[in-house]
Amino acid sequence: MNNITVVYFVRHAQSNFDNHDDLTRELTVQGFRDRKLVTDFLSDKNIDVALSSPYKRAVDTIKEFTDIKNLPIQIIDDFRERKVGNEWIDDFNNFCKKQWENFDFKLFNGESLKDVQCRNICSLNNVLKIHNGKNIVVGSHGTALSTVINYFDNSFGYKEFNEIKNLMPWIVEFTFDDNKYVKIRKYNLFENT
Repeated sequence: MNNITVVYFVRHAQSNFDNHDDLTRELTVQGFRDRKLVTDFLSDKNIDVALSSPYKRAVDTIKEFTDIKNLPIQIIDDFRERKVGNEWIDDFNNFCKKQWENFDFKLFNGESLKDVQCRNICSLNNVLKIHNGKNIVVGSHGTALSTVINYFDNSFGYKEFNEIKNLMPWIVEFTFDDNKYVKIRKYNLFENT
């Protein structure tokens, strides 16, 4: 029996920042073009299961691939992006830096990075139990995915987050053996384009 589980977290393609609603924020025209990079990357990965954050930009980034493979996308609410708070933040870089310096820092009605990490890792652990030995794709987000990386490799911090913040889409592969973490590989889909 194969106990190797591979999870491909896909950070969504470029989205329309003029839409401040996290749930409905859609991909830009460029984002729809760039999702083909995701489709091409995943095409030979023998994906068994497709999961996603409920947010439109995450679903739409993997949807071209799942449509071709005739795979249903199961929505996992806890894979959603961090809730910043009730207000749109203009100085987002400073806010992010504060959060990475203090994993408990959050705004009123918002989430800390620890909150985001806990719910994403809890969901990932459930997925590993249910889909042991499968190849899985997860439609995800920059901050949520970064907290998952940080959980397994705590050297990934604000500097590394800052380096990928404009990299959309982006894919990170996690390998587990009998649900025990083995390794991470990161893929810049634009390197060979």
